[in-house]
Amino acid sequence: MTESPEPFLAQNNNLPEDSGKSVSRLRAADAIREATTQFGVVTGLALHAVTGLRTRADGGWSVLVDVVELARIPDSTSVLATYRVDLDAAGELTACERLRRFTRGATDS
Repeated sequence: MTESPEPFLAQNNNLPEDSGKSVSRLRAADAIREATTQFGVVTGLALHAVTGLRTRADGGWSVLVDVVELARIPDSTSVLATYRVDLDAAGELTACERLRRFTRGATDS
């Protein structure tokens, strides 16, 4: 049985430690995993999809996740929501906020 590799921690040797710039040590895939796990623990909502990812100026990450807030029959009328989940450079949850709610069958105009 093979062991899972340790998460890759990016190293930026171009910035001196006292440069004042914050550098995220978290890969995008690790940020997504941390955001979705911590978001689920805090809200109790199950992830439906990750719909966006962005680095932040402070070295952290913002992850957009969609969740089903109200399951309906037929499924196309279920109510979903998009949340922004913010992590700091160490991968700790710093904020989460619902940005919008929509029915599954709706499209943006």
